[in-house]
Amino acid sequence: MSDKAAKKASAWTAVIPWLFVLLWSSGFIGSKLGVPYAEPFTFLTLRYCIVLMILVPIALITHAPWPKGNGQMAHVAFAGLMIHALYLSGCVWSLKLGLPAGILSLIVSLQPLFTAAFAGVVLGEKVVPRQWGGLALGFLGTILVVAHKTGSGLTFLMTVPAIAALVGITVGTMWQKRHCPAFDLRTSTVVQYAASLLITAVLAVSTETMQVQWSGQFVFALLWVALVLSIGAISLLNHLIKSGTAVNVASLFYTVPAVTALMAWGIFGETLTGLSLIGMAFAALGVWLARGR
Repeated sequence: MSDKAAKKASAWTAVIPWLFVLLWSSGFIGSKLGVPYAEPFTFLTLRYCIVLMILVPIALITHAPWPKGNGQMAHVAFAGLMIHALYLSGCVWSLKLGLPAGILSLIVSLQPLFTAAFAGVVLGEKVVPRQWGGLALGFLGTILVVAHKTGSGLTFLMTVPAIAALVGITVGTMWQKRHCPAFDLRTSTVVQYAASLLITAVLAVSTETMQVQWSGQFVFALLWVALVLSIGAISLLNHLIKSGTAVNVASLFYTVPAVTALMAWGIFGETLTGLSLIGMAFAALGVWLARGR
């Protein structure tokens, strides 16, 4: 590889994590735009259908290799169920029960700490003191970012799906890192979304009316989360899981509430306090420490 190509590849490697954060954060904005027009699980079901309508033909036309054997297929599907079905369903179910978005952000933001706690045992990764400090600082930053959004009236029942979402994203990323070290993004993503679609469709049919109020805003939101998040952001996440350590990948999620808050401020005019700005700085510094030099 020439020096020019090597520099270009290095620059792209440095950009990918932050591009992922930007795209992943935009998913919360897209969901907020779309959910008023459709119930949560119906919205997720439509989202996964669009993704599969795009990815299945691509996988077949390009003759992409499928996961080898039932064992590998099961590992890929299970990781997808954790990351897509359990995580997203847990988030929307908690919101449906009335859990304040700030509390939801705090609960799922425990993921980097949980990942670090189990990375040594599950993946054999060593978490150094610098990374522990960064993880703690990142969590403190998240608290400051969402402190003014926590609200009141919290019950334990509201938090159960959120805790399930935390378990889902934590287990899913570590499972994929350990059991699916190499797979084709085109076909494996199809497997993951097909498995997730079965779950969300059952939940939609059994718990919702499945009525949709079609509008320009809803179509835009649906296409945004399907194309930009479910294809773009997830492809970057799979790349990061494959090429980096679990702790490095998980630490990026600390910046998501901050970036989402900035987007919500610019798009919806939501309040952005001085404490939130300080929290954003803490979260960014924490991620820098946790990801290493």
